[in-house]
Amino acid sequence: MKLLRVTLLGLACALPALSLAQWQWIDKGGRKVFSDQSPPADIPARNIIRQPGVKGPVSPEPVAAAVPQPAKQAASAPKLSGKDKELEARKKQAEAAEAEKKKADEEQMAKLRADNCQRARQSKAMFDSGSRVARMNAKGEREYMDDASRAVETKRLEGIIASDCQPAGAQ
Repeated sequence: MKLLRVTLLGLACALPALSLAQWQWIDKGGRKVFSDQSPPADIPARNIIRQPGVKGPVSPEPVAAAVPQPAKQAASAPKLSGKDKELEARKKQAEAAEAEKKKADEEQMAKLRADNCQRARQSKAMFDSGSRVARMNAKGEREYMDDASRAVETKRLEGIIASDCQPAGAQ
């Protein structure tokens, strides 16, 4: 009785393994087919890749024999452009946004340059007038500039004027 139970238990455990038996073959269209049933009779043996109870490929050439078929089919298939219209629209939109941002950045830089140019010209006019110019030192005390420091500051302002007061295209 115990032997019968062990045998039935062993068969019950083996039954799911048999139901998971899978066939794999390449059909006439060059596609891999997976099934729990055997392939149709018109499928040649070389196209059967796997069958239940056999480890590994049934024959060594099924994949190699099946590879040229999709290539032939692809040659006769209609050519696809490979472009997605929605993707192209998004790309154009992103490029337009990038161009708009670049233009806004250039306009902002032009405004900053014009403002720097105006300030530098006003400061240079003040230094050229000959009036005494005072600055605050590190201690917070008022200090008048001597001729040497005025010359250095004038030179710095001339450099700013040379770089920021040119037309936008001349830079």
